Amino acid sequence: MPTRYAERARGGPTQVLRIDAAAEQGGGPQAEDYPLDIVGRPSSTLLSAALLAAVLAVLGTVLPVPMVALGPGPTYDTLGLVGGTPVVSVDGLPSYPTSGQLNMTTVSVSDRLTFPQVLRAWVARDRQVVPRSQIFPPGKTDEEVRAENTQQLSASETNAELAAMNELGIPTRVVVGTVVPETPAARVLEDGDELVAVAGRPVSTPVAVSEALAGTAPGQTVRVTYRRGGLEQSTDVELGASPDRQQGLLGVRPTVEPRSGDIRISLGDVGGPSAGLMFALALVDKLSPGELTGGRFVAGTGSIDTAGDVSPIGGISFKMNAARDAGATVFLVPDDNCAEARSAAPAGLELVRVAALGDAVRQLEALNDGEPVVWC
Repeated sequence: MPTRYAERARGGPTQVLRIDAAAEQGGGPQAEDYPLDIVGRPSSTLLSAALLAAVLAVLGTVLPVPMVALGPGPTYDTLGLVGGTPVVSVDGLPSYPTSGQLNMTTVSVSDRLTFPQVLRAWVARDRQVVPRSQIFPPGKTDEEVRAENTQQLSASETNAELAAMNELGIPTRVVVGTVVPETPAARVLEDGDELVAVAGRPVSTPVAVSEALAGTAPGQTVRVTYRRGGLEQSTDVELGASPDRQQGLLGVRPTVEPRSGDIRISLGDVGGPSAGLMFALALVDKLSPGELTGGRFVAGTGSIDTAGDVSPIGGISFKMNAARDAGATVFLVPDDNCAEARSAAPAGLELVRVAALGDAVRQLEALNDGEPVVWC
């Protein structure tokens, strides 16, 4: 039997239905019952796909993706003011005029990016897109990460102060910067107490305080000798626990200060340890005669320990570009960052290799005197 075709309109374009003769004679399902459903499906499927694509397109422009963009951040003159407040201030100690600039540098982190924003950052020459987990590790809240960065900045300030005072031979003492609330130490120690000895060991630096507690355990009691209002006294302090170390925790954050006078470093909403070198250089410049920069715009980076040793940092290319854009002509580079810095240095920026605070001071003095300088 020949095959016949019928046409039927179903709320849209005409649909052509195949009707077999066998179906007409009762040998199978009614032809109109089966093909109508099949022929109607592509139209609804395409509509659903189009709607889904539209929804995804809209969501892609508003929902953040798990990526961040790194780039050049702001720079700050450690010899100058930020928000009307000196970055580095000295009171009660001999201080001297400075010139030029000693700028610390930063890396910006753009978070909560949408997919189009990630694409724009990806093709930008001065940006780098990385997984968000590299900056905000899994298992830590954003607030915890920011708190760690703030603590690192505070440690870099303390290290810079001690390194600078050691470089200049200024007598120092270690004091209680802050007491950790709700610890046994909070019942006996106060902010500003000078720490003389911990667990029977004399302490003169924050590192010495930590070393004195090596081998102790939470719950153990140690003897602490301190000086308050000129009066030396001793007391027993029960050690607390810390999630990142096995030894006991004294319950104070020690810092260092000159035995006379006052030094303050204040930079506001900036985190991380890499400003230490520039903080220390600003102190050396203010506390010693002569102008360390020779009137130049000097920028740099590098974390520093209490001995003055300079360690490498991340994001050197972003920091150099930010410094050059701000007007710097000389950039101080940690020794271990030199190879990377050479390959990414912007035109017009001279790279000086430094390994320690004293090294950086000597290199700048050599630059001022026209003597040989160790370049990267």
